[in-house]
Amino acid sequence: MSDSSLMNVGNIAKPIDTLIKKISEGAGILYEPRRIRNIAKAEAKAARVKVESDIEITDLHHRAAQRRLEEDARHQKNMEDIIADAAPHLNEDANPDAMDDDWTANFFDKCRIVSDSQMQSLWSRILAGEANAPRTYSKRTVNFVSELDKSDADLFTKLCGFSWNIGYIVPLVFDWDGEIYNRNGINFDTLRHLEGIGLIQWETSGHFTEEKLPKTADTCYYGKLLRLEVTRGLYDHLKLGKVLLAKIGEELAPICGSKPVEGFYEYVKGQWREYLLPSEKH
Repeated sequence: MSDSSLMNVGNIAKPIDTLIKKISEGAGILYEPRRIRNIAKAEAKAARVKVESDIEITDLHHRAAQRRLEEDARHQKNMEDIIADAAPHLNEDANPDAMDDDWTANFFDKCRIVSDSQMQSLWSRILAGEANAPRTYSKRTVNFVSELDKSDADLFTKLCGFSWNIGYIVPLVFDWDGEIYNRNGINFDTLRHLEGIGLIQWETSGHFTEEKLPKTADTCYYGKLLRLEVTRGLYDHLKLGKVLLAKIGEELAPICGSKPVEGFYEYVKGQWREYLLPSEKH
């Protein structure tokens, strides 16, 4: 993205305009896009004049001032890129005004150092999600993401490729030694790691179940429906496998950018064959 990211949003819709104003007024870390560069230049010039009048300027002072200016410029660009990338994810009824000022200040304090485009995409979706529905993402989740390595984010995204919606999102891992999991980077060690950093709950000896589904339940894998019959007898619960999402994982799963795994829909049908309606068994 160019260094004029916010200016390239085009005819800014009301939610993104409100979001920018919210950030500027509430967190005090961004200016109106059209004034950012003029203000930054003026402040930099004033700072140089003050320094030159107070102390003897050395090459070290010049290098320190230049480093700070370049660092501030990188941080500013990162924040602008994240806001610009959030724009397409904002709903027409987004309510940035309801965002908590402390949450917003903490968000930008953490995200301003992020320059990797993939990680910026995650931050922008968190920002848009919070503007669409304030209090969706906890400060704890924001702080967690600030310390999340890109490799860990990639691994979590791979796991979420196995996620089904059964009224909530759950990654269906029935056998961590299964070939369909292993060829997609999910195995004993990676699950242990994701549990260790707090994204999942992991059951090594048994499996999780869901016992509160209606007798006929609609489940979904990336828009592909599968109707199940959970009978009130031998099969009065649904087997979910060995993994559940932890609270932070629940917040991040819908926005992690995961994609369906080829052949997994059919694999799960095989695992759930005792629950299938006759019409689903072909």
